[in-house]
Amino acid sequence: MPQRVSAATRERLLTAAERLLLTERYDDVSVRRICTEAGANPAAVHYHFGSKEALVATLLEERLGALWADRLTAVAAAAGPAADLVDAVLTPFTDLAADPLGRLHLRLLAQCVIDRQVGPWQQQWFRIDSWAGLLPEVGEQESLRRWMLAFDLIIMRFGRAAAEDRALSPQAVATLRSFVVAGLTAPTGDIS
Repeated sequence: MPQRVSAATRERLLTAAERLLLTERYDDVSVRRICTEAGANPAAVHYHFGSKEALVATLLEERLGALWADRLTAVAAAAGPAADLVDAVLTPFTDLAADPLGRLHLRLLAQCVIDRQVGPWQQQWFRIDSWAGLLPEVGEQESLRRWMLAFDLIIMRFGRAAAEDRALSPQAVATLRSFVVAGLTAPTGDIS
């Protein structure tokens, strides 16, 4: 019985945080307020997640992670070109942007990720180290830098459109895709 109560409290905290964060800025939502909304003890967020940042990371991973996991795992296992990985990333973003609730999740993702307010990530495709070896033509450190820039750009573009309650046009998505693929696959220049 205590495990069920604990799981129910955890889910109430996630739901309360989601409800608050989908309509208010991250910085304006306190741990105390999340606990109050969830009808939970003031220490419940810390007990279940450790911090507000970890709660929000869990929320984003649980609400959005399934959209990417299988697709990215399959593309990575096939060792396909970077363009296939970019498509596997962009398709769920495009799908989310077409849905009002999806746009709210994109806005939250952008607000939290771009400002580096969330973490630690637990799911494979949310952790940047999972991307290190996916650009075999460049070293791991360069691969990580390129993927971080790619994700910043993708999340920023989709997040900004979501904040304006609109989806990116198909032309804008195509341009974004081309730009990201070009950046990921650009030759490595010597830095002196």
